[in-house]
Amino acid sequence: MSLEALNQRVKEDLAYLAYGGANWVRSTEHAEGHVYDVIIVGGGQSGLGAAFGLLRERISNILVIDENKAGLEGPWETYARMTTLRTPKHLTSIDLGIPSLTFRSWWEAQFGLEGWEAVDKIPRGDWMNYLRWYRDVLNLPVINEVKLKLIEPASEGLHRLHVEGSSIDCGTLLARKVVLATGIQGGGEWHVPPLIAERLPRELYAHTSEAIDFERLRGKRIAVLGGGASAFDNASFALAAGVAEAHVFVRRAQLPSVNPIRQMEQSGTIERFHALGAADKYAVISHFFQYNQPPTNDTFNRAAAWPGFELHLNSPWLGVEANEDGAVVTTAKGKFAFDFLVISTGLLSDPALRPELKLVESHIARWADCYEAPAEQRNELLDAHPFLTSGFAMTSRSEAGESQLHGLFVFNYSALASCGLSASAISGTKSAVPKLVSAIADQLFLDDRETILQQFFDYDEREFTASWVKSSVPS
Repeated sequence: MSLEALNQRVKEDLAYLAYGGANWVRSTEHAEGHVYDVIIVGGGQSGLGAAFGLLRERISNILVIDENKAGLEGPWETYARMTTLRTPKHLTSIDLGIPSLTFRSWWEAQFGLEGWEAVDKIPRGDWMNYLRWYRDVLNLPVINEVKLKLIEPASEGLHRLHVEGSSIDCGTLLARKVVLATGIQGGGEWHVPPLIAERLPRELYAHTSEAIDFERLRGKRIAVLGGGASAFDNASFALAAGVAEAHVFVRRAQLPSVNPIRQMEQSGTIERFHALGAADKYAVISHFFQYNQPPTNDTFNRAAAWPGFELHLNSPWLGVEANEDGAVVTTAKGKFAFDFLVISTGLLSDPALRPELKLVESHIARWADCYEAPAEQRNELLDAHPFLTSGFAMTSRSEAGESQLHGLFVFNYSALASCGLSASAISGTKSAVPKLVSAIADQLFLDDRETILQQFFDYDEREFTASWVKSSVPS
């Protein structure tokens, strides 16, 4: 099979499902211009999957905006530096149950069944190419190079999105519902410990989420702070790019070896997480936070094979300082001099950290507002996560904020505490997108309940039109 043949198969499969039927949501007029039923912020895998899910539900008055250039959405060709995905290749995601839309179908169309059998894990660049194909074959309504600056609650249940970008005529968009499909960092910000941020000039360090000019570091010594998978991805990438030495510093005495995601994939926890009560959700995610996702064996072995690789266990950084040659890192085991530091210390999730939410964030309920965890489980990072419905909708701290938050949905990594491994996680996308789409559709329907029901009661279009006269019966 060729890609052209697969494209035709996708169209046929969708036709059999009556995809593309008439939009059922009432049209909305506004003096400022067109009102979208849904605007999705973010055109990566989560945003694309959400768009397709909405279109399948005959909610077609939608728009996806992304701040990046077309084809560069998400992390895959920017700051993601792993060679392959960490997710098992057999897991499906944004295909939403349609075999012809799976990564496997896309791969086999080019390389055949034997090619698929030869794949261990999905190459990172090929996953991005698959997403580009998915967007194109489904003709999803994505506009690139449009950045969301601010969400402003407007009248009549609308939200005014202040945006900027060369590909849009006006500075505002109107929407009834807004989905923040803004990736791993979209619920907060990447974290650099104050120990580093407050003591070193910016040219001496970078977070793993940033663009790093490894070519400039050829022949240099670098340190990587962090014990999770990303730390080893960056060390391996740097050594392959010509860095002379890459030292990975881990505060733990042993590297994490257990990946709780694998158990969640097998046990139904991902699919059924929404059915848990608050206490169980909190306990699960608090336990999850005790682990860093370990590097895959091939990632670690690839890094360790380089002569310039060195691992420092039980070595938290106690201090950093700049000198004329770079940075000096102090640990309990001594001082180490480096030309550059790479920081792999994860992220913080808190709506207060998002500038686009500054007009509404004071109303957004956090976990700390809604659940008091036992002392042994208490986690301040988790407490700052937004407290969402099982359909990813924001909830309010008080009645006063309900109208301003109505119609706002969080489909980024900060949904983890409320909805489990879902948005921004390939493992969870398959079950998460239908929950999100169903919640949006329900809300649109209930918002228009009076009109829809009145139309139902008033409906009198005759379907049966045959005439029949009873024949006489002989005596």
